Amino acid sequence: MHGRSVVAGVAVLLAAGCAAEAEPVAVPPPAPVSIDVPAASSGGACRLLDFAVIEEHAQVRFDVAAASARGDSHTCVVRSGTASLPELTLTVTETSIDATTFTEDVVPAKATKVTGLGQKAYRRTGAAAGGHGPVAEVGWLAGGGRLATLHWTSPKGTDRGAVDDLVTGLVELAKKVDTGAL
Repeated sequence: MHGRSVVAGVAVLLAAGCAAEAEPVAVPPPAPVSIDVPAASSGGACRLLDFAVIEEHAQVRFDVAAASARGDSHTCVVRSGTASLPELTLTVTETSIDATTFTEDVVPAKATKVTGLGQKAYRRTGAAAGGHGPVAEVGWLAGGGRLATLHWTSPKGTDRGAVDDLVTGLVELAKKVDTGAL
């Protein structure tokens, strides 16, 4: 009987001790950690881009990159982690076309010829449409049988003149892209 009394006493003490415990304190989650990861780490066509070089020529800092590939085409899209626009897309596609075919079949109407970029190249800007602002594009027939395009999509409300000015920086950026590195 004495053993039962001791066990009962211990049970009462344990129960009393549990009731005296403090309420749990809410701890805030840790602050998000920002890691500077290069665009090239996304692989694919993103290996051809560098955030600092883009910023140098486009005056916009991007920090998110995503790559995809489909058939002979490789694409990289870069954006800011805080906004979906502006957006810069690089597409590189293997091709067997020559400079004449590029000029006749690829260069858009109203595009301006660009010298010093690939075998043949063009630049153009387009109007705002579909919920975004004006666009800019630089396309070129690169060495090694590759067709490349840099496409800039600006946020809604962006002035067309600002995008017209930006396309010059995109041409310089295009000259830095080594399409043969895929």
